[in-house]
Amino acid sequence: MTTESVDVRRGVPEGAAERVAELYWEAFGRKLGVALGPAEEGRRFIAAHLHADRAVSAVSGDGRLLGVAGYHLAGHGLTGGDAAAVRAAYGQVRGLYRVFLLALLERTPARDELLMDGIAVDSAERGRGIGGLLLREVEAVAAEQGCRRIRLDVIAENPRARALYERHGFHAVKVQRTPWLRDVLGFGAVTTMHKAVAR
Repeated sequence: MTTESVDVRRGVPEGAAERVAELYWEAFGRKLGVALGPAEEGRRFIAAHLHADRAVSAVSGDGRLLGVAGYHLAGHGLTGGDAAAVRAAYGQVRGLYRVFLLALLERTPARDELLMDGIAVDSAERGRGIGGLLLREVEAVAAEQGCRRIRLDVIAENPRARALYERHGFHAVKVQRTPWLRDVLGFGAVTTMHKAVAR
């Protein structure tokens, strides 16, 4: 399949919340597993708390969701669920610890900044340019919203993602080393990358 047969759309297609949760868990389960696992519970939580208007999606000609890119803008991102929702889903005791872990992952965009929530592409479809299509559409969203830049954070353990972002004009601006989180969340450094938005 070539990228010519892929339709990039704004938002999450109707009825695709569970598929988005599957893709996100496949891409970020290593990082999210401690806070939202086990996998079945984590996928269920993500699907139940999506903001479908904070994504761009790649859909095949036969309607399959091949990939999704989430972003945080104007107060919320693709993946949601506040502390009360976490405690309701996981219980008061289990939920409290999870709220703490999720707070470690929380990021807030600066003014006039679109913050990427991540790109998740079906593992069978990787290497075909879908990530690039999604990034270009996110850039279009950022331009339409008057953002001056796009920001994302990529963990050191994901060099493939960093290479994708660099190919599309993102550059590293800061590396935050967090060796104390390696045993808890599975990564020990995060690189912040920026790309200016053409106006």
